[in-house]
Amino acid sequence: MAVVVAAAYGALAGQDASDGLPGFSGPSWVAWLIAACVGAPLAVRRLRPLPALAVVVGASAAATLLDITRDPYIPAALAVYAVALAEPARRASAALALTLIGSAAAVVTGEAVLTPSGPWPEAAATAALVWLVVGAAWAAGRVVRERRRRAARRDRRLAEQTLAEERLRIARELHDIVSHSLSVIVVKAAVANHVAEERPQETRDALQAIEQTGREALTDMRRALGVLRGDAAGQRAPGPGTAPPPGLDDLPPLIRRAEQAGIRTGLRTRLAAPLPAGTALTVYRIVQEALTNVIKHAGDGTHCQVAITADARGGVRVEVVDDGAGNAPGSGRAGLSGGHGLVGMRERVMMYGGTLEAGPRPGGGFAVSARLPPEPAHGTAVSPKEATA
Repeated sequence: MAVVVAAAYGALAGQDASDGLPGFSGPSWVAWLIAACVGAPLAVRRLRPLPALAVVVGASAAATLLDITRDPYIPAALAVYAVALAEPARRASAALALTLIGSAAAVVTGEAVLTPSGPWPEAAATAALVWLVVGAAWAAGRVVRERRRRAARRDRRLAEQTLAEERLRIARELHDIVSHSLSVIVVKAAVANHVAEERPQETRDALQAIEQTGREALTDMRRALGVLRGDAAGQRAPGPGTAPPPGLDDLPPLIRRAEQAGIRTGLRTRLAAPLPAGTALTVYRIVQEALTNVIKHAGDGTHCQVAITADARGGVRVEVVDDGAGNAPGSGRAGLSGGHGLVGMRERVMMYGGTLEAGPRPGGGFAVSARLPPEPAHGTAVSPKEATA
C-alpha cells in the first residue's frame, strides 16, 4: 500500500495542466519527496498510528498546496483508520479533529487562494468530500475496535467460565472420593471403638475394613489426580500407570464397602447396550454419593437397593432407595443440609440434560432417582421435591 500510494503521487506530479487544473512546476525531487512522505508512513501505521497520521496529513497538505494532486485525502483516511482502531476514544477524536481542520484548510487555501481553480463553493465541496472520506474511515475504525473489544471480553468470560467449570469438576471428583471413603472409615471406627473391649474380633474386622477402605481411597485419589494431570497436559487417554475412570464394573466393590459399613445393599443392573465412559462415570458417582448419604444418615441395618436401567438408545435411569430402618442415633435426615452431595449429583445430571429427584419416601426412608437422556444436552429439569445439600 505504501509503495502504490507513493508511486501514484509521484506520477501525478509529472502531469501537465492540459486538463485545466494547475499543475506542479517545481523540481521533481521535491515531488518525489512529498510522495514518499505521503506513502511511506502507511507501512508503519499499525505500529505508530499517530506519528504516521501526522506525517501523512502534513505531506498531503503540502501536495495540495503545491498542486501535485487533488485526491480526497485517501492516504490520510487510511492513516486515521489505524488511529481510530488502536488509540483510545479521546485521543482518536482529537486526531480526527486536527485531521479535518488541517485537510480543509489545505484544500480551501490551495484551490481558492494560492492557485484558484474555481469559485469558493467548489473548494468547499472538495473539503466536504475530504471530510466525508476521512470521517467514514475514522468511524469504520471505531466500529472495528468496539467489535474486537467485545470479542475479547467474550473470550475472557468464556475462559473464566471454563476455569470455574474445571474447578467445579475437580471439586466434585475429590468430594465423591473423599466423602464416601471417609464416611465408611468413620462408621467402622465408631464400631471398633464401641466394641473394642467386649468383641475384639469385631474390632479387628472393623480395622481391616478401615485399612481396605483407606487403600482404595488412595487408589481412587491417585487415579483422579492422574486423569486431571492428563487433562491438563492435553492427553486424551490416561497415561502410563494411570487407571481409567471408574464405571459400572467398579460398582460391586462400592457395594461391598457399603455392606462393610452396615448397609445391606443390593445391586440390579439391566443394560440394553454398553454405556459411554462419561455416562458410566456419572452413574458411578451418583450411586457412590447416594450410598454415602445412606451410610452417614441411615445407619446400621438399613436395607438399600441400587437399580440401573439403560435402554437401547442409551437413556439411563439410576435409582437408589433405602428403607431408613437402620439405627443411627443423632444423625437424622436433617443432616443433609450440611453437605454438598446432592448438589454434586444435580450438577452431574445437569451436564447431560437429565432430571434428578431426591427426597424422603412416604413410607419411610430416602430415594434418589436420576434419569440421563440418550444424548448429552444443555439444561435440566429438577424436581421440586429435590433436597438441597
